[in-house]
Amino acid sequence: MSGLCGWAGDGSAQDGAVLQRMGEQLCRLDGAQLSKSLGRVAGIASAGDHRTHCIVEDGDLQLALCGHPRWEAANTHLTEITAVCHAFLDDYRKQGPQALSRLKGDFALAIIDSGLDEALLAIDRIGVRNLIYQIIDDGLIFASTADAIAAHPQVRRVLDNQGLYNYIYFHMVPGPGTVFQNQQRLQPGHYLHFKDGRTSTQSYWEMNFIEKRDDNIGRFKPPFMQALREGLATAADHGRVGAFLSGGTDSSTIAGLLGEQTEQPAHTYSIGFDAEGFDEMAYARLASRHFGTVHHEYYVTPDDVVRAIPAIAEAYDQPFGNASAIPTYFCAKMAKADGVTRLLGGDGGDELFGGNARYGKQYQFSLYEKIPDALRRGLIEPVLFAVPGLDRLALIRKARSYIVQASAPMPARYESYNLLQRLGVGNVLTADFIAAIDPGHPLSLMTGTYETSRAGTLINRMLALDLKFTLADNDLPKVTRMCELAGVDVAFPLLHESVVEFSASLPPQLKLKGTRLRYFFKEALRDFLPKEIISKKKHGFGLPVGAWLQSHAPLRELAGDSLQRLKSRHIVRPEFIDSLQREHMPRHPGYYGTMVWILMMLELWFEHHA
Repeated sequence: MSGLCGWAGDGSAQDGAVLQRMGEQLCRLDGAQLSKSLGRVAGIASAGDHRTHCIVEDGDLQLALCGHPRWEAANTHLTEITAVCHAFLDDYRKQGPQALSRLKGDFALAIIDSGLDEALLAIDRIGVRNLIYQIIDDGLIFASTADAIAAHPQVRRVLDNQGLYNYIYFHMVPGPGTVFQNQQRLQPGHYLHFKDGRTSTQSYWEMNFIEKRDDNIGRFKPPFMQALREGLATAADHGRVGAFLSGGTDSSTIAGLLGEQTEQPAHTYSIGFDAEGFDEMAYARLASRHFGTVHHEYYVTPDDVVRAIPAIAEAYDQPFGNASAIPTYFCAKMAKADGVTRLLGGDGGDELFGGNARYGKQYQFSLYEKIPDALRRGLIEPVLFAVPGLDRLALIRKARSYIVQASAPMPARYESYNLLQRLGVGNVLTADFIAAIDPGHPLSLMTGTYETSRAGTLINRMLALDLKFTLADNDLPKVTRMCELAGVDVAFPLLHESVVEFSASLPPQLKLKGTRLRYFFKEALRDFLPKEIISKKKHGFGLPVGAWLQSHAPLRELAGDSLQRLKSRHIVRPEFIDSLQREHMPRHPGYYGTMVWILMMLELWFEHHA
């Protein structure tokens, strides 16, 4: 709901009209306005959302700040935030980038030193906020979106093939790259320093896991509950607040804590689907009854999806293929119509407390590593793979599959179910496109994050991986952008620094106990949440993509027409597109529907942005 844009250095014309044009691109989704500009930096905020931005000038320093920042030992209410910003600039003069360690909450900031043509950009620890930057001649141009950067007259956008490939691989474009050449995205917990036409990036905060063994749940429950309540209280301190409610542990916890905090029935919002295996409304209703919320429901239809797809493809400045953006948008839209000014999302719980199903699967694979190498290579594998005829036995085939996957190193093993890899890069993409990219780049990105994480255990290394690729690069952009499109603010209580810091100190065996996901989280909340929600399998706001692509003609036609137009981009092999629609989809719509969706959204993104 807020952002910033601007430039530094001699390579950019200092023209207020340029800031205005850049600001208009940031504001186009929800009717926000350019709130203030100073020289070469501007801030954008929605009407009524004044606490999310501040722009001040202190000598040669200009500061633009957006988000919900918090300073240690400082109150950041509207009457005091300007004074606090000036104090922060004073600290910056004395300490340089180290002053960022005082900032918490979600934020993006830019400091311009007009006397030295120097700049500092930074975003929050988790990556709720976004900043993209580009070097032009000796100047730095930056903004919260690539669309705003494109409004600068010196920017010439050229698509980056590697970014496009990364999208097809991940179904989003992971940072620090973007889908445009020479544009980079600032990573969570990082700052960028610009001076004399050169940039350098460095982290000011990293997740530092403490991995002491302690099975005493009772010892950790009080600080955990205190952290949850602190996160909820901070996020709920804003206008009329409601909460997403999927019926899972995270959203149900937030709904219950919201009512407790406000001492009024919480307003909760849920999305359902009239499709077998996808409707979780029963659990949302159960949580609503348990906590006495004022519950609001909407059932998304295939016609809703067809109408919303073009607007959603346009809303993202990078290609984005997470289909659950659709229900997120309709849920936020319902809350906005009900008068809610801020929604609370449960994102982050899985990545902080071990809730994704793949964690249990990877634990099972890791057990094979514990078998002595001599036994594995000298007996088990020769018998299972060398003895002829054993592959006719289902149990042996399953054992072989297990060994093949378990033998792969992490994080390559993490990607054994990747859709593009399973289909085969050469079967999906054209030879010319493959020649222009590095197919191994996505795994290199993951390996870098996995190996540099400050963790020694498998579960914490997986959490570090997912904090970036699943949360910062995928789920947070999904929710924040869709809430912006609907015109409602969003905050994430589980990403409050007190909850994040608690998670880092929680013993790893309490996060994943064998294959039991979120062990501590569920045990600590056993007396708070309904038992049915504690024991339910993870689901969320998943969209029945494959089923509706098969059963709903308008959606099938929209996808089919989009894929036919995509052929002219020379990225995907035309024969693969034909076989995907004619042969694969009718046989396995649930599996191949995902590929149809991400290719459709890619083409529609092209038509709006490229």
